[in-house]
Amino acid sequence: MVTDGSAVLGLGNLGPAAALPVMEGKAALFKKFAGVDAWPVCLDTQDTEEIIRAVVLLAPVYGGINLEDIAAPRCFEIEARLRSLLDIPVFHDDQHGTAVVVLAALRNALRVVGKRLADCRIVVCGVGAAGSAVIRLLLPLAPADVVAVDVDGVVHGDRPGLDPSLEWIAAGTNAARRTGQLHDAMRGADVFIGLSAPNLLDVADVAGMADHPIVFALANPDPEIDPLAAQQHAAIVATGRSDYPNQINNVLAFPGVFRGLLDAGAHRITDGMLVAASAAIADVVPEENLNASFIVPSVFDTAVAPAVAEAVRRAAALELTPAGATEAVDAGS
Repeated sequence: MVTDGSAVLGLGNLGPAAALPVMEGKAALFKKFAGVDAWPVCLDTQDTEEIIRAVVLLAPVYGGINLEDIAAPRCFEIEARLRSLLDIPVFHDDQHGTAVVVLAALRNALRVVGKRLADCRIVVCGVGAAGSAVIRLLLPLAPADVVAVDVDGVVHGDRPGLDPSLEWIAAGTNAARRTGQLHDAMRGADVFIGLSAPNLLDVADVAGMADHPIVFALANPDPEIDPLAAQQHAAIVATGRSDYPNQINNVLAFPGVFRGLLDAGAHRITDGMLVAASAAIADVVPEENLNASFIVPSVFDTAVAPAVAEAVRRAAALELTPAGATEAVDAGS
């Protein structure tokens, strides 16, 4: 597990020493839920090239790399470069762990409200590491539209000053070419996925969404809208907190994902494997128990990690064949 301490939880750039307790806690979760031995590596540098070089030098003694708490946009380049240089899986948990659990929760939320993803317009607020990864996993599943919003407003192709991490989002989202701010994007939306900052929404924003709206207000520790306020109009509300129903927590993903990768002897990780992991998490919730307050398993549910591990292992095995990548995505869908 590699970090530079530049994006520790919701607290920001605290450096490697402050990051270490978080990393040690995650190592304990890896061991507890999946029997995976994880070793914290907290690097005292925030130079992209130094981080990449350090990981490459250490990689021969590890079976996989979990990047953690590295700020955007550097995290995108670090992950991409390491994936191209190494023959072991490289997984940025803040991106892909979050995206896997969000997708699992969304699958079940749509089942509860009786909507199809293909009919839904989804607003993703916050397009850093987590928001970008959510969009990346969502787009191949063909929602009606995804509208991304950042601190400068709705992301669209004509907006000046887009950096490379936003250019691909602008190219693949916002089919209606909406402009404006978050409040404009919310009107008529079916789903809100917030991965941004506290108190960005008000009750009127939720009231103006489509019928039976779904609100994932995941900023931590304070969400984009008070969950109780959102419940006045939302059919389903999820947060990143443990004191409300439907906690979206990465621990539902990363232990099982790595267990499956290691069991498969995988040399890489693909979007097909991540989609399969999300389906496995969703399916742990029994059909008869699925409801507006129970769309994802408990973080203490010991059935989750083995189910995710098996789904990832099977997806990795399928991808050993030329047609495997397509088959793996189909298996996860």
